[in-house]
Amino acid sequence: MPPFVPDLPVILAFGLAALLLAVTPGPDMALFVSRTINFGRLHGFATILGALSGIAVHTALVAFGISVLIIAAPAAFWALKIIGALYLIWLAIQAIRSGTALTLNRRAGKMPRMAQSYMTGLGINLTNPKVALFFITFLPQFVSAHDPDASGKLLFLGVEFVTVSLPVVIAIVLAAEWLTTTLREKQWVGRALNWSFAAVFMAFAATILLAEGRR
Repeated sequence: MPPFVPDLPVILAFGLAALLLAVTPGPDMALFVSRTINFGRLHGFATILGALSGIAVHTALVAFGISVLIIAAPAAFWALKIIGALYLIWLAIQAIRSGTALTLNRRAGKMPRMAQSYMTGLGINLTNPKVALFFITFLPQFVSAHDPDASGKLLFLGVEFVTVSLPVVIAIVLAAEWLTTTLREKQWVGRALNWSFAAVFMAFAATILLAEGRR
């Protein structure tokens, strides 16, 4: 077995933890659903790809020790929190604006490019300090600091996290597409979803601002 591959019990334990995190509601999940309802399945998948790219960035930063600098520096961490919160607030505003974001009538708003959906997913992931805190505090628990192959094993676990999460988020997008097809004619459902997603984004914005800078 290659030295960068963790032991099987570690792989199984981390896989279970990754699965539990994947099914836990969060701003990423709300964004996948809203993008799918708004612009269709492909935009939902593009948003997923962006968010998973963000996970890859966080994993690389943890593996090579850069995230420690971000979390340890209060000014940098607070800047990250504020940017993340403002981004979520902007998404909440987009959710309730007339003719945009979260509506079941896809022709009501301007169709974005796939690259825009990708960047939206990437942005919400990279600007969420909760994700950085999770990876810097949780991921290293599965690797010994004195292991010469620690960086390789951390990268392996990051790939495992993406692999475990992918079926879950794909199922979420497909379920959102089914919801759109089934309920598109009921306008009150669209309005309820608009405000619900806006509330989710605002709640997570508040959570980010209240997050502790040190652990």
